[in-house]
Amino acid sequence: MIDNNEIERILDKLENLEDEVLAVELLKEFNRSSSELGKLLLNLDNKLTHDEWKSLCDTAQTRLNQVVKRIDQY
Repeated sequence: MIDNNEIERILDKLENLEDEVLAVELLKEFNRSSSELGKLLLNLDNKLTHDEWKSLCDTAQTRLNQVVKRIDQY
């Protein structure tokens, strides 16, 4: 998960990107990835075993980390 300071840093970085189309694309990816992880962390799907839930969370966290890494490249 990402704390509020990190979110502010990422949003600031995106706001200052010269390529607005890229900034919007990265923001959409960031929002999608963080939303997916957030939903998993709330674990509203009672059909998942703990191991399945953990695996899905790890995958979602990896995706979110990759998006943040892409944003940090700019």
